Amino acid sequence: MAGNALAVVHDADDLDDETMHAFARETRLSETTFVQSATEEGADYRNRIWTVVEELPFAGHPSLGTAVAVARARGETGKLRYVQQTGAGLQPIEVTLNGAGASASMLQGPPTFGVEIDIESALKPLGLQPSAADPYLHPQVVSTGLPQIIVPLRSIEHLAAITPDFSAIQDLVEPLAAFGIYAAHCDPVAGTAQARYFYRDVRVAEDPATGSAAGPLCAYLSRHAGFPSVEITQGVEMGRPSCLRAKAVDGEIWVSGDVVVVVDGVVRL
Repeated sequence: MAGNALAVVHDADDLDDETMHAFARETRLSETTFVQSATEEGADYRNRIWTVVEELPFAGHPSLGTAVAVARARGETGKLRYVQQTGAGLQPIEVTLNGAGASASMLQGPPTFGVEIDIESALKPLGLQPSAADPYLHPQVVSTGLPQIIVPLRSIEHLAAITPDFSAIQDLVEPLAAFGIYAAHCDPVAGTAQARYFYRDVRVAEDPATGSAAGPLCAYLSRHAGFPSVEITQGVEMGRPSCLRAKAVDGEIWVSGDVVVVVDGVVRL
C-alpha cells in the first residue's frame, strides 16, 4: 500500500496496441506493462510500457517491476540477469528474489545533458518563486533514456509547497522534448534526495516513483556536485512513499529498487 503500483501482463504477443492502451486506461496506474517475445538479438523479452495516455519508449520503475514479474512467471530463483528490449534499446537488469520480496537493478542509457533552463521559467509551472531554487544547482534537461527536466530546490518545505499548473508544465516540457519535471531537494553530502515528479499530461499528473528521472538526477549530481550515488525518497506528498537508489559507475547509471507482488490474477478480454 505504498510505492508505485505496476500491472504486468504476461503472454502479450497477440495483443494489439489498441488493446494494450485500453487495458492501461482500465488499470489507471502510472504504467502498465506487457511482456512479449523479444524481437532483437540478445534480449530475453520485450517490455511494452503504457501510461493511460501513451506508450513510452522507456521507463524505470516499470522495468524493475517487470523483470521481477518475469522471474516469478518463469519459476526462477536466486540472483538472475536479464536483458529487456524496449523502444530505447536493450537494458541489462539484475534481479534478486528473496521469498515474497525482490530487488532489481537496471543499467539505464548513457547520460546526455541538454539545455539549462532559467530559474523563473522552471519554477513558475510548479507555483514557486525563484527564491525556492537551490542556490548552487540549476535546472537542466538530462536523459538516461527519457529526457527529464531536473529542478533542484532549496528545501523540503519548498518541495511540499509545490502547486503544479499542468498546462504550464506542458508548455515548458514539450518544446524541450522532455517528459516531465523532476523537482528535488538534494543533499549530495548525505547522498540523499527527496523528489516529486510531474508528467507532461494531467491525466498522469504526479508519479510516486520515477526511475527514468532518478537516473538523470544521479547523472546530474555526479556531474555537477561530484557525488556518484543517491537514495531518492519520492511520493511522500501523495501518501505513497517510495525509495529508489541510483549510482554512477564508470559513467554508467544504475537504478535499483525493491519489488513486492501484491496481486496475481487472470485477464479475460
